[in-house]
Amino acid sequence: MSILNSENHYFYKELSTESPSFLQLAFESLTNLQLHDTRTLLGRELPGLSIYNTEIAVAGKGTNITNLPIESGPPSEIYLKEREIADNLKQNDSPRKEKSLVTPKEKTVYIYHSHSWESYLPLIKGAKKADEAVSTDQRANVIAVGDKLEEELNNKGIGVEHSTEKIADYNTAYSLSREKVQEAMASNKDLKILIDIHRDSQPRRITTTTIKGTDYARLFFIVGKEHKNFEKNLEYAKEINKKIEEKYPGLSRGVFIKGKSEGNGIYNQDIADRALLIEFGGVENNLTELSNSVKAFSESFSDIYWKAEEVNG
Repeated sequence: MSILNSENHYFYKELSTESPSFLQLAFESLTNLQLHDTRTLLGRELPGLSIYNTEIAVAGKGTNITNLPIESGPPSEIYLKEREIADNLKQNDSPRKEKSLVTPKEKTVYIYHSHSWESYLPLIKGAKKADEAVSTDQRANVIAVGDKLEEELNNKGIGVEHSTEKIADYNTAYSLSREKVQEAMASNKDLKILIDIHRDSQPRRITTTTIKGTDYARLFFIVGKEHKNFEKNLEYAKEINKKIEEKYPGLSRGVFIKGKSEGNGIYNQDIADRALLIEFGGVENNLTELSNSVKAFSESFSDIYWKAEEVNG
C-alpha cells in the first residue's frame, strides 16, 4: 500500500504519507509484539492482563481499562445443583405470558441466552461469592431479565420471540445457541433483531448507578469483530447506546469490541445486521435494579425501532 501510494496519491490519499520502517515491520511480524503497545508484551507475562485487549468503542461514564467487563467462567456444578432461589422469587410463579398486556402477531425480535445459567447473588438464597451467582431456575437467572424485556417490548407493540432454552455446556454455548437462532429465523422470516442477554461479573460499585433517585443495574454492549457484519452491528449498538445516554445519562457502561483473543469474537452476530449482546448488571444487582434498567433500555430501543420502521414503511 505504501509503494502504491508513492506512485498514485489520489487512490490512497487517506493513507499516511510516511513510509513504515522495514525494521519495525519485520520485528512486529516475527515477534507479534507491537512496539507502540506494551500490553502485547506484558499480556503474555502477567496473568489477567490480556483482558485489557478489549477495545472501548464508546466509553460510558467512568469506563476505562481498570473496570472493563469480566466474563464469567464455567459454572460450577455444585452451585447449579445446590443453590435455592430467594424466597421472594418463589412467590412469583404466575405464567410468563399473562404478564404482557399486548402480544403483537408479527414477532421481529428474538431474545435468547447463550449463558443461561448466569444469575445474581440477591436472587439466590445464601449466595455470597461471585462464582455462586449461577442458577438453572429461570426466575433467578438472565432468562428472568429476558422475560421482563419481552413484556416491556410487547407492551410497546414490538413482537418478541423469547427462547428460554437452557444451555448446558460452557465450551459449546455459542454453537448451541447459534443452532437455536438459526432454527428460529428459518421458521420465522419476520425476525430482524437478535438480543443475547448476559450479566457481568464486576461488583456492585461498577455495575450500579443512581439516576434521579432511582437505582439501575448498568448495562453495556459487546460487539464481536471477527465477521463480515461487524461494522453494521457496531453502528447499531452505538445508535442504541447513544439514545440510552440521552434518556438516562450514565446508565450504559459503553460499547466494547472483542476479537477471538478476548472471547468468542463472533457471538452469533454474523447471522444478522442487527445482532446485540447486552450485559445487564453484575453479580450483585437485585431484581428491582434490573427491572428499572430493562424498562429504560426498552424505551430507548423502541424509539430506534419505530423510527426505523417509519423510514422503511
